[in-house]
Amino acid sequence: MTFDKWFNKQSTLLKAILLLLPVVGWVVECLVRLSVALRTKSLVHIVVFLVFLFIGWGWFLGLIDFIYLLLKGNLILAE
Repeated sequence: MTFDKWFNKQSTLLKAILLLLPVVGWVVECLVRLSVALRTKSLVHIVVFLVFLFIGWGWFLGLIDFIYLLLKGNLILAE
């Protein structure tokens, strides 16, 4: 699964739009985090995926990721 590589290749504007859409943003972040967790098999990435899966649907984590995306160009702990 290489959804995270596809997502990171997109322009920052497209990534920001995908994250801002209400349900689409949560789905995209879950897919990116799942892709990273499956590719790296790192405990940190698996925990981050599970945390985002269960409490990431709220606006707070999405807002933090959105701001980090604008500053750095990728999601927090999704490299």
